Amino acid sequence: MPELKRLHAGHAPAVLAFEVANRAYFAASVSDRGDEFFDEFADQYSALLAEQEAGIGAFYVLVAEDGSVLGRFNLYRFRDGTADLGYRVAQHVAGRGVATAAVRELCRLAVGQHELRTLRAATSHDNAASQRVLTKAGFVPVGPADPADLGGKPGTWYQHDLALQP
Repeated sequence: MPELKRLHAGHAPAVLAFEVANRAYFAASVSDRGDEFFDEFADQYSALLAEQEAGIGAFYVLVAEDGSVLGRFNLYRFRDGTADLGYRVAQHVAGRGVATAAVRELCRLAVGQHELRTLRAATSHDNAASQRVLTKAGFVPVGPADPADLGGKPGTWYQHDLALQP
């Protein structure tokens, strides 16, 4: 059974393998991270861990029994009990409820571990799968997203009042 785990230094090789293996798949629905991301992966990974240590973000990976990464689930831009959510799952598990289950679990962790009251997530209009995940996890559309937040694509912000979750 896959497990949502807090990101740590030991996950770096599996996270990089996940990103490389799914790069083309992700680029079809979200903006590509670019070659610079992969060229400077070690530095960027260290920066994420530093953000997490400083308490301004919380980063998670969904890990399969074999240690491979099936998805990334990030809480960032912490402010006044609110954070933004970003996530991506591997192509070979997409459409199986994996993202929805992990987002639901992350909502529970957001309250219990990070004392958050509200989560927000932006998705492009053409990313129907992400819209379904957010809706199933309790998010509701709250307004247009700036295309700058979505790699130049038009989209919608979704929000989840965590006090309303079961």
